[in-house]
Amino acid sequence: MRNQIYFRLPFSKTIFSNDVSSENHVVQFTSFDGLEKLDFKGNLQNSSVNELLINPLFSKDLNFKLNKCEEESEENYTKKLDEVISFIQKNKIPKLVISRRKILDLKDKNINLSQSFLNLIKAYDNAFTYLFRTENACWLGAFSEVLGKFNKENATFETMSLAGTLALNKTWTSKELDEQKTVSNYVKSVLSKYSDEVEISETKDHISGNIKHLRTDFKLKLERKNLENLISELHPTPAVCGIPKEFCKTAISNFEENPREFYAGYSKVETTDEIYYFVNLRCSKIHKNAAEVFVGGGITAQSKALNEWAETELKAEAILKNLEFF
Repeated sequence: MRNQIYFRLPFSKTIFSNDVSSENHVVQFTSFDGLEKLDFKGNLQNSSVNELLINPLFSKDLNFKLNKCEEESEENYTKKLDEVISFIQKNKIPKLVISRRKILDLKDKNINLSQSFLNLIKAYDNAFTYLFRTENACWLGAFSEVLGKFNKENATFETMSLAGTLALNKTWTSKELDEQKTVSNYVKSVLSKYSDEVEISETKDHISGNIKHLRTDFKLKLERKNLENLISELHPTPAVCGIPKEFCKTAISNFEENPREFYAGYSKVETTDEIYYFVNLRCSKIHKNAAEVFVGGGITAQSKALNEWAETELKAEAILKNLEFF
């Protein structure tokens, strides 16, 4: 079958899909480790809500299953995070991002994936929201972190640093502020290689449903020929990996039980005027019998394992509360 995707750009009312009329690469997903790329070919076409609802995709329609429907327990995850915190303190690193998978065993449940996609669009107006299906995979996601946006006409590149996570009613602490500063310093150091004039905004709250992050925006002029090199240098940012990058990537492979696949990777979308790169964070891999919800958090020397577990549970709700069961 041909790879099919539906998506909505941030703050847009238009739902796009790919037709089958050409070999153009309209959307591409890159895995966290950069080893896997998934292409969606065709031309962009507008799709309506009615089109999605008339022929909805259900989890029961999928022909692939998750073999092991067991998730990492709170006890095991917090025990591992205690080891991670000791590792961070011993090696004196600013931050290491550790993730886990929350497993929803569907059993007799059937998810209306098309309606779930529409629910995410309604819930997260500022997010890149997508639903895709290939011959052996189905993913659903919505997240608002922009790895990069390039304007073809004026050669302007924009990106952001996004870090720290709290419930909306909580107050920022030094842990989150330091975490955000680490990410911002990294982004600035990369961008400075490509321009002597990098515009940097004030740090502000970034609301994402039931949680908030700290966000700083960056802007610079960039030659298009340098775009892919810049994205490769930025990814993975400390917000999804840690710092120093290569050291943390190795640590992640040692601490995490499973590969991240497309979680914490990024998607590329090219339109007539712009090229977008979105970090793939709030996402779920759907199977016939289960849904894997990917979540994680930035661990520092100040982190508390139980608090980090609670943060991942909060993040999982971004997807779980928008699933529509049939």
